[in-house]
Amino acid sequence: MGKQVNNLGKSLPFRLYTKHIITALVLLIGLNLQAQNIPYSDGKKYTLGDVTVSGNTSFSSETIVTYSGLRKGAEIMIPGEDISSAIKKLWNSKLFSDIEIYLTKTEGDVAYLEIQLSDLPQLNEVKITGVKKGKFEGIIKDNKLNPGTKVTENLIVTTKNHLVNKYKKDGFYNTKVNINTIEVKDSMTTARVNMVVAIDKGEKVKISDIVFNGNSNLDDKVLRKSMKSTKKINRLRLLKRSKFIDSAYHADLSSLIDKYKENGYRDARILSDSIIVNGDKTISININLEEGDLYKFGDITFIGNSVYTDQQLNRMLRIKKGDTYNGVLLQKRIADATKPDADDITNLYQNSGYLFSSINPVEVSADENVIDMEIRISEGKPAYFNSVTVVGNDKTNDHVIYREIRTRPGQLYSKANVMRTVREFGQLGFFDAQEITPNFNNPNPNEGTIDMEYSVKETGSSQIELQGGYGGGGFIGTLGLSFNNFSIKDIFNGEAYKPVPMGDGQKLALRLQASRFYQTYSFSFSEPWLGGKRPVQFSTSISQTKQFSYDYTTGNADKSKSFNITGISVGLAKRLSVPDDYFTLSQALSFQRYDLNNYDVGLFTFKDGYANNLSYTVGLSRNNTRIDPVFPTGGSSFTATAKFSFPYSLVNGVDYEALLEEKTEQEAIYIDPDTALDQSNALTRIGEIDQERYKWLEFYKINFKGDWYTEITKNLVLKPSFEFGFLGAYNNDRGVIPFERFFLGGDGLGTYSLDGREAVALRGYPNQSLSSTDGGTIYNKFSLELRYPITLGAAAKIYGLGFVEGGASYNDFRDYNPFDIKRSAGLGIRIFMPAFGLLGIDFGHGFDPIDSTGSKNGWETHFIIGQQF
Repeated sequence: MGKQVNNLGKSLPFRLYTKHIITALVLLIGLNLQAQNIPYSDGKKYTLGDVTVSGNTSFSSETIVTYSGLRKGAEIMIPGEDISSAIKKLWNSKLFSDIEIYLTKTEGDVAYLEIQLSDLPQLNEVKITGVKKGKFEGIIKDNKLNPGTKVTENLIVTTKNHLVNKYKKDGFYNTKVNINTIEVKDSMTTARVNMVVAIDKGEKVKISDIVFNGNSNLDDKVLRKSMKSTKKINRLRLLKRSKFIDSAYHADLSSLIDKYKENGYRDARILSDSIIVNGDKTISININLEEGDLYKFGDITFIGNSVYTDQQLNRMLRIKKGDTYNGVLLQKRIADATKPDADDITNLYQNSGYLFSSINPVEVSADENVIDMEIRISEGKPAYFNSVTVVGNDKTNDHVIYREIRTRPGQLYSKANVMRTVREFGQLGFFDAQEITPNFNNPNPNEGTIDMEYSVKETGSSQIELQGGYGGGGFIGTLGLSFNNFSIKDIFNGEAYKPVPMGDGQKLALRLQASRFYQTYSFSFSEPWLGGKRPVQFSTSISQTKQFSYDYTTGNADKSKSFNITGISVGLAKRLSVPDDYFTLSQALSFQRYDLNNYDVGLFTFKDGYANNLSYTVGLSRNNTRIDPVFPTGGSSFTATAKFSFPYSLVNGVDYEALLEEKTEQEAIYIDPDTALDQSNALTRIGEIDQERYKWLEFYKINFKGDWYTEITKNLVLKPSFEFGFLGAYNNDRGVIPFERFFLGGDGLGTYSLDGREAVALRGYPNQSLSSTDGGTIYNKFSLELRYPITLGAAAKIYGLGFVEGGASYNDFRDYNPFDIKRSAGLGIRIFMPAFGLLGIDFGHGFDPIDSTGSKNGWETHFIIGQQF
């Protein structure tokens, strides 16, 4: 018997096929029945003889038949629910694109069926157009468009809807997405298709107007201002966008209601809002409001407090009876979610050990628009740290971490101490500051205990220092190795070299700096916890520098004229507890020996000789910047230092006044053409006098630098800075020494002459161009930076910045004018990579002249390598 053409259904209900199926059966098997007269319930019962499978499928016949539920030997009705159920099961598998069941033959009461189907095509590859290549991976991942995925109509529709909604939320309100599939013709049995996803985002929709209806107490201007990210078009506004972003818009609707709550209208609500698409491809927003009545605070009662009195809590709350009701302020004074270290009641309890406390404001009366409040406090038991652990430190030894912890087992819980611990870990520089997480484990309110676990992620703490800059007539290069988590105790332990001994928090630096005109070598070492019990930092450094004179005939170094500097310093820095433990007192003793060999360049009036610099430096600093030392978001840092030499002129018995007078006389002889025969003797005598004056350098030097960090909005940080320096002399007859001076301008890297000078960066001008040839004895600098991070990941921290700054150097206080400065502004970018330190580039525009031409300096490019402004 031939194949029967009885289609028992695909996607339509089996009942719709009943009439045609039974008619076919009558014709094919000779039953004397009128199909149109047989109802659905009158199908014939058969024993299922066999079920075969045909069509384009990669699944085995046994698998398909088993999954359909049709079993050989089973009694089924044809037509009936068994066939319907089999079709439904196969469709629900979402594996097939076409399903048909045929009655192939009958032998008495035995029926034979055939399931004919085709597999859904698998996704071969996806081509995406209309967006940047970097977005492809995210689109594929979000929509699960991986090779081998079954391509269904549902997959295509959901992908399209997802992309349209995604870009609408980003402000592309007119996004269009078309998805086509193309069959892959090859020898493979499995059907495959390529998918083409064409995305047309269009332009971001701008907001032409925001209209408020129903507001009479707060005007439109106030309400628009409260919407921080949703702004209508204003060509004069530069920093705020007027593009519509769905997520930002809904957040701004909440801010709108908060603005009413801040002004006493606690019942204010948005009745409706609508977006109107205009013909010029802009939109207008209509917001219908109900303001409600104005409310004031009535009586505020604290209930459940025993640790703090009502007076103490009222001082923290700072809200009085009769004040205009402000629900937002009330919540912030109880618990400010925007500031983890806020001055609020919750932190008052948390910093006193009451981790399990809860504080809830409840309105108990609102008669005559006066709201009486009860602030209900459940103090709970004081919490104590049961255990304190650190995980994630693979290189850094435990004792280096645990000595920074401010939370100890058995100690009363303090949120402030937890936050301070996180900050100290970040300041070490051994861990990714963005990944330090305090985990509260096993809180037990009944016992009053908590387990504290700090999770850290180590980052590269050793650096290859590469610096480059131009100054002193040539390129200056620096190569250095800095090991910031060194372990000197393992220096003779061969197994500890991975590649160097690490883990004890010590710092070891080797540095070579060279140009055509000078070479310097230095070694430094510091131990942050001398003896291991107190935060007393010990540091020492040794350096050797050789500088050569400039040969004006060849433009090269004249190595027959040299200036050698040998230096050594030893210092101690102790963390203080008063006024607070952010303060550090540092002291250092240093010695430099300056040797001149035929060095007749005008730095001194003698070309052969020496000078000694024995000095003592004391400094007071305070640094409470937040967590990440690369990108602080709050706090401040300042340093004040004073450097002194011994006042030799008070004890050595030399009459410097007489020497100065004699030098003046000899200088007069030297420049007088009528005394030509005596000029050589005069010059020799001037050299002898200066050799006496500078045999032991006598000076004092004051420096101050302050930086402040304020997070204006999320991650947008404002950094004002101020610097000041002064170099003075104890004895005016002896004069200010030619060493230790200030050289202002440029990138701060052009320190080709290491005679104690300080190169002070001021962008927008050439290196050292804003000081006299001999350097200034006074300088001040003002700077304002606006920073925003691009990424703060562990592999690289990148942030952009804009700056304005100004500064000047002066030769003495008679010239000093802090407002007569050289000004500049510009843009820059910084990249911090653990292996190389800070890299960057700045484009600065100098607004003032640096020479007699009177023309502004204009643009300068500064490469910043291994240095931070």
